Amino acid sequence: MRGIYTSVTDIKKRVYAEVARLSYDYKDGSLKEMDDIPYRVIPGEVSQYRESVFLERAIVREQMRLAMGLNLRSFSEHAPVSQGAEECVLPEKYYEPPLINVIKFACHKCPDNEMRVTDCCQGCLAHPCKEVCPKGAIELINGKSVIDKSKCVGCGKCAKVCPYNAIMKLERPCARACGLNAIKSDEYGRAEIDYDMCVSCGMCLANCPFGAIADKAQIFQLIQAIKSDTPVYAAIAPAVSTQFGKDLTPGKLRTAFKKLGFEDIMEVAIGADLCTLSEARDFVNEVPEKIPFMGTSCCPSWAAMAKKLFPEQAECISMALTPMVLTGRLLKKMHPGCKVAFIGPCAAKKLEASRRTVRSDIDFVLTFEEVMGMFEARDVNFEELEESEVMHGASADGRGFAVSGGVADAVVNAIKELYPEHGEINVERANGLAECKKMLMLAKAGKYNGYLLEGMACPGGCVAGAGTLSPCEAATRDIADHKKKSTIKSALESDYQHWLDILEEKDT
Repeated sequence: MRGIYTSVTDIKKRVYAEVARLSYDYKDGSLKEMDDIPYRVIPGEVSQYRESVFLERAIVREQMRLAMGLNLRSFSEHAPVSQGAEECVLPEKYYEPPLINVIKFACHKCPDNEMRVTDCCQGCLAHPCKEVCPKGAIELINGKSVIDKSKCVGCGKCAKVCPYNAIMKLERPCARACGLNAIKSDEYGRAEIDYDMCVSCGMCLANCPFGAIADKAQIFQLIQAIKSDTPVYAAIAPAVSTQFGKDLTPGKLRTAFKKLGFEDIMEVAIGADLCTLSEARDFVNEVPEKIPFMGTSCCPSWAAMAKKLFPEQAECISMALTPMVLTGRLLKKMHPGCKVAFIGPCAAKKLEASRRTVRSDIDFVLTFEEVMGMFEARDVNFEELEESEVMHGASADGRGFAVSGGVADAVVNAIKELYPEHGEINVERANGLAECKKMLMLAKAGKYNGYLLEGMACPGGCVAGAGTLSPCEAATRDIADHKKKSTIKSALESDYQHWLDILEEKDT
């Protein structure tokens, strides 16, 4: 549903904006104003979206707590929404697991893996649906097909042969979107996340049409850091194209983020160029002599899934630092004592940044959707902003990391330039965790020996991340256009390549 402005999108934006206002206005003291926010987000006495205005506000309360990085509360708990909220004031506060949460009383208890006959059934003479059912679950009653749920196993054969498309398979949207089958049902039929399987890709929260799944945010903490004496830099992911609308052009990004209080910005595509050089070097030096194939490193959900499900192939996932980490380290080398906020499309980057080895490089992670709430809170009018110096320094290949295939293309181009004697590089790509899993199964069987494998958890690449605002197709087109306008084409032309050895020293 990304790119479609729905009531779910609208409520989230209002919640994020209210949390941002709360933080910008906050001075040492109480956070009791939190109690008023649900009444501003859901005004009046009549419900607009659910059966009760009280339920609507209760859901907003939990969405607000998650947006402040706080834990969900049980529906049976009786306490002010502001209770314990003071702990989120510290800019140094990190997420407490879990990152992705189901607000149980917002869940619609969607039917899952259930076959249903619709009114389109014509009661045809052939009734192929009945003939192909392996369990004899379909009967003809009053000339119409009826499915016996106690016998049906949800195989879907009936739906495939119906000449009128009168039979449909109902699936829980969040479960269908999860490539690792980590969404189950609790005893009441509500969605439940199996955290042993979850890799925090966020596809469930992006596909829930009831806004019942949400991730924790650092909006409040980031703004507290911005208000301090410590300069905060925004490291902006390549997927930024079109995310804030046509009026926020690349030439206005620096001005816009300074309006929020940031010291300055840097494009993470610079880190992508450095990551490209690192992975190109590793591929040539390690494949196939040390490892049979190499998987790219930049998508944390893909890397986590590979190591979780295929531990024996874990060493085949590149150990190169991700573009986010490289950009964070670069900013902290260039501006000692600063803080860095990664601004991007991805929920999983929040999990990556909370790792002990990354915490000193990236202080905050916010999605484009969360930052839009900050722009709302500060009443930033993109149309009125003046054009300034466009973000520069990254190559076209680095900016292409945001779309499926872009990472592999960049690495292949670098290998061809750096190691022209290497010969042809075989590449396989997969996007969406279900497809990534299939790719790794084939790699495990030896089908991709000598290959460079690119995995992206989000279908279409980072431009389809859980925290994006723009349609994937529009963002992909805009990134292609942005690449064409780049003054340098590959990572080998980057002015920052001499930093790579310095930035990698931390892990040696």
